[in-house]
Amino acid sequence: MPQQPPIRSIPARPSRPDASMSLITNVMDHSLDDGYAEAAARKRAAGESGMPRTLKARLGLAVGLVLAALVVTVGAAQARVAAPVVAKERQELIDRIDRETAAADKLEGNVDKLRSDVSARQREALRHSGGNAQADLVGILAGATEVHGPGVKLVVDDAKEATTGGSGNPRETSGFSDTGRVRDRDMQRVVNGLWQSGAEAVSINGQRLTALSAIRAAGDAILVDNKPLVPPYTVLAVGDGKRLSTSFQNSPDGLYLHALQDNYGIRTAISVESDLRLPAAPSVIVRTAQPSTEKGTS
Repeated sequence: MPQQPPIRSIPARPSRPDASMSLITNVMDHSLDDGYAEAAARKRAAGESGMPRTLKARLGLAVGLVLAALVVTVGAAQARVAAPVVAKERQELIDRIDRETAAADKLEGNVDKLRSDVSARQREALRHSGGNAQADLVGILAGATEVHGPGVKLVVDDAKEATTGGSGNPRETSGFSDTGRVRDRDMQRVVNGLWQSGAEAVSINGQRLTALSAIRAAGDAILVDNKPLVPPYTVLAVGDGKRLSTSFQNSPDGLYLHALQDNYGIRTAISVESDLRLPAAPSVIVRTAQPSTEKGTS
């Protein structure tokens, strides 16, 4: 058999240190502080420093520092001088608001007195316009006469969670959904449902409702005849108590109120009362409508 040539071994190449590894090792062993120290030493040897070298430059730097200090001092002095003026103007504005508020309250009191006087004169005119029974009926239907009798008491209030902010006033709570608050449209449905269920006279928080009454909203407040109300809303309705209560709770508006309670936590309570007293409306003023005396007209 032919002999195979002997296998020759190839000598290994000598290993060389990796350049990148040596750079990393150098960075780790020598911090940047050494370089900064060397640069500062070179500047000192060359006679350089961080301060201006010429007299003019040094004077300019000094003037700049003096001007900066002067601006800060003048600003502080002006702030101290203006502070009493601002405080005085603020107090004058507060005093003016207080005076105007007191004047508005006085005017509102005068309006209430005039309304009461007008209502009294209207009731007196109704008594002299015909029979007492006819006048009393007209006064009751118009809301111009105080009434009493059996009926139902319905209390509607915002959801309990709506009173957890502000000062306990739900109108000062901005983080709660609007669905947890009683709205003007809710009270409109409640009142309409009571009328349709047989109520003969209705009031909300002491405000007697008439044919001219309006329930609307102004911001977060509910207004009845332009007077703001606060929760809870107490609705008094004169009528056949048990039948009125049953009819209202089974009506679409009563079911709507139950849905608000079940879905949004609005609180409601209804009870049958043996005797309720409703005040007369402040005033019932008709400026356009006139009674018709002609027969057969449409």
